[in-house]
Amino acid sequence: MKFDYAKAGVDIKKAEKAIGSLTSIVKFTRKGFGAPILVSHYAGVIDVGEFGIAITTDGVGTKILVGIAMNKYDTLGIDCVAANVNDLLAISAEPLAMVDYIAMQKIDENVVAEIAKGLEEGCRIANITLVGGETATLPDMIKGFDLAGTAIGVVKKDKIITGKAVKLGDVIMALPSSGIHCNGLTLARKVIEANGLSYFDKFGGKTIGEELLTPTRIYMEVLEIVKNCEVHGLAHITGGAFRKLKRLKKDVKYVIDNPLKPQEIFRFIQKLGDIEEVEMYRTYNMGMGFLIIVPEDSMSVVEKFGAKKVGYVEEGEGVFVKDLRID
Repeated sequence: MKFDYAKAGVDIKKAEKAIGSLTSIVKFTRKGFGAPILVSHYAGVIDVGEFGIAITTDGVGTKILVGIAMNKYDTLGIDCVAANVNDLLAISAEPLAMVDYIAMQKIDENVVAEIAKGLEEGCRIANITLVGGETATLPDMIKGFDLAGTAIGVVKKDKIITGKAVKLGDVIMALPSSGIHCNGLTLARKVIEANGLSYFDKFGGKTIGEELLTPTRIYMEVLEIVKNCEVHGLAHITGGAFRKLKRLKKDVKYVIDNPLKPQEIFRFIQKLGDIEEVEMYRTYNMGMGFLIIVPEDSMSVVEKFGAKKVGYVEEGEGVFVKDLRID
């Protein structure tokens, strides 16, 4: 069977239409102090004077099911922090704090304690405080558990990076991912199950499950990059993968002509599922977890933080990886 994300049960286009339906109805806007100054981006921002307070929310997704199968929960909290913090960084906001939400079929103190280990490590990496949260017991609604969070950050209003400054001739720099992160796990799981494999089967020096549970990288170096050079656009590569570039500026063409080499897990999934290359770049980060778009004279600064040039911005429209149109 030839797999794609929609056949696995996740239709990105339908999800985008559903979001459009929601935003077309929920239109009330606060005025004055606390009014929004950025919406429908990686993070929303509200006006509190000289500064903006940025807010974002996200969860770990079906990576949790791999954790349940492996009876391993100690890194999932890192993923929860990363999913939120990286979205704050994508508008150049400094993360400050977050709250978590754990919904469980039944309370398991041992599982909660293991999740807490990851939350603690994620907060340490991101230099944020977990200021509260909620644990709900929902036996009629939840099978297993779900983990999500909401994070806030702060940014000077004139320092918000939205992508509107992206221009022709800019270069696209990529910071490597740590692996699959939290996106496309539904497709990965379906492919592995359809091929009769177990998460305990060997994959390199690990098991398949251990590789899939590698925690999401938290890109705190982005804050230093924006302090030290001119940055025109930032993109956290999550759901929808490289189509997220169109969130920055739509009337230019993004060309990734020299992508980083993907980790082996991506080619493993692709081969097992007979997945087309274009679908891989529409679903996964493919080894590039965070993109930074800068003028050419800023390249050397970004390279000091481990980023590599992978592409450029030119006249036209759309998102391309080599000769494949992704958007």
